[in-house]
Amino acid sequence: MWQAVRHGARRVDEATPDSRDRAVDALRACAILGVVLGHWLVTALVAHDGGLYTASPLGRMPWLAPISWIFQTLAVFFLVGGHVATKSLASARSRGLTYGQWLRARLGRLARPVLALLCLWAAVTAGLLLTGAPADTVHTLVKLALSPLWFLLVLAALTAATPLVARLHPLWPLAVVLHVDVLRFGLHLGPSWLGWANLPAGWLVPYTLGAAWTRGQLDTRRAGRVLLVFGTTATVGLVCWAGYPAAMVGVPGAAISNLDPPTLAAVTFGLAQCGLALLLRDRLRRALRRPLPWAAVAAVNLSAMTIFLWHQTALMATTAATLWAGRLPGLHTVPDGPAWIAARLGWLPVFALVLTVCWGAFRSYEQGGGRRRVRGWRVRERNVRGRRVRGRRSRVVRVRRGVGRVARVGRANGTAGGEDTGAAPRVPRGHRV
Repeated sequence: MWQAVRHGARRVDEATPDSRDRAVDALRACAILGVVLGHWLVTALVAHDGGLYTASPLGRMPWLAPISWIFQTLAVFFLVGGHVATKSLASARSRGLTYGQWLRARLGRLARPVLALLCLWAAVTAGLLLTGAPADTVHTLVKLALSPLWFLLVLAALTAATPLVARLHPLWPLAVVLHVDVLRFGLHLGPSWLGWANLPAGWLVPYTLGAAWTRGQLDTRRAGRVLLVFGTTATVGLVCWAGYPAAMVGVPGAAISNLDPPTLAAVTFGLAQCGLALLLRDRLRRALRRPLPWAAVAAVNLSAMTIFLWHQTALMATTAATLWAGRLPGLHTVPDGPAWIAARLGWLPVFALVLTVCWGAFRSYEQGGGRRRVRGWRVRERNVRGRRVRGRRSRVVRVRRGVGRVARVGRANGTAGGEDTGAAPRVPRGHRV
């Protein structure tokens, strides 16, 4: 088994061109896994009076706030999203594609896995209501299952606006967030909905940083250090002296949430994360020269949207399926102490196993399951005329064993290989395996 894994990892590594920036894939994988682990650690479904309600250990144990600093990694995902989208758009234009063609291709890769999630939860919701489940419990479950969609809606909107915001300086959306927060928290002026202006503006800051990365404006280590130092200093100041919450995720019952909608503290914290990500690029590139780490990163990127969309469903499925056994510690009990944390850590492998089942059932919606499969490891490459290309490594490898049943590695980030935010690279036209 181990030899098969190593062999598969070598095949993926050999099929990856030198022009591919592996650090981009690593940052995206870390961002996705950070969000997943963060939700699994700070989201509790407590059983009470025959129903379920959400709770957070951060509400009863505020000293756990540093956990949210580690696992709230959305800014890094928007940084990578802005970088890849602007690079992909430039590549599409160089190949003569229109903006509409480019946008349909990118949004289509997001829409397919979302449609699968909506269809399943529509059926589950109908089944729960028909069987007499409490309305509050159904609302809790549906809200939790569909909560990842807000992120994708913002990502889709920013992707569509890429031609307009590609050269926007990050200070402009940062200024919008600053003024909105001054009105909301400093002067207590403006309508109640004013804070939602920060939803696009807040995530536009790392997205435009990603565009600046594409333009080569963030290539120096000095840029990363400036972002890290400024973001860290500003965040500490806002939390210690301006009254912003220390937790960088939403806490049920809290007066202010740093994410719902994003606050200035969440944005400055994101700047620090982006700075750290930029500083780690060279180390990540060196680490991913080894086949095994790179194969693991490639596998996560192939199913990034599937993992992101279904991780909350995996948590809820585990919670609901074990209700018959009573109130299990770390799963159905109130998150009120270290014992709950220890028990929840023990449940993480179970959540991962259930998520693997979801991945097996729904990954085809993200990866384009209509493609035909082949057996074994043999790889062939043909040019657009169908002739054999000698002396070149394959641009795409499909692996049936070891690192996964199917692993595809495209040609380069944001090029014709089909690099996408969380989506697997597509097979270039005229090439087949």
